[in-house]
Amino acid sequence: MRDTATSSASYDATRLRVASYFDGTATRVWERLTSDAPVSRVRQTVREGRDAMRAMMLAQLPDDLRGARVLDAGCGTGAASAELAARGADVVAIDISPKLVEIAETRLPKGLAGNVTFASGDMLAEGLGRFDHVIAMDSLIYYAQPDLEAALDGLSARAGQVVFTVAPRTPLLMAMWNAGKIFPRSDRSPTMIPHDWRRMNVTGLGRVGRVSRGFYISECLKVRP
Repeated sequence: MRDTATSSASYDATRLRVASYFDGTATRVWERLTSDAPVSRVRQTVREGRDAMRAMMLAQLPDDLRGARVLDAGCGTGAASAELAARGADVVAIDISPKLVEIAETRLPKGLAGNVTFASGDMLAEGLGRFDHVIAMDSLIYYAQPDLEAALDGLSARAGQVVFTVAPRTPLLMAMWNAGKIFPRSDRSPTMIPHDWRRMNVTGLGRVGRVSRGFYISECLKVRP
């Protein structure tokens, strides 16, 4: 049995740190990274990796989503939301950062506005309702395993499928994670927590694939209740 009280407090503390980062100095960085603007070679690998991962995740959903309700949990600047809407889905796009949501609203093609409801807040809020599909791209990567498992339990109880990413426990990511703990810096992004999906206690969990592009390494998983 999960200690839900402890997990909730830990989740809330991490969520506040992530919100402070993405709604602060990181806003313009992410706005540029997710655009066509020139970026450094390192950030270009991150951009390419994110594009490949988004394509992998969206491939887990039907091409025709007319009549389907989809949650884009951690929508960021809205690239996945726009694609889902173009497939005909009724999309709820939520992000912890109001500033990123504003960018997503601005970038959404006018013809798709009726298909997307934007919101800022907690992606796990039960008031968002039930969904046919949930995607959570790189929005759960900062949470410890108990918080991650509790989040997936909650989402999968209200959805037909949850497609999400974790930072895998590769030697490189583990070295970066341990270095971050030894040399903390207050001005960088919250620390990603690597996970071995095979050790996660989540019913219906399966692996989709991994994307590795330079400094971007992420693993796509999905839960089908």
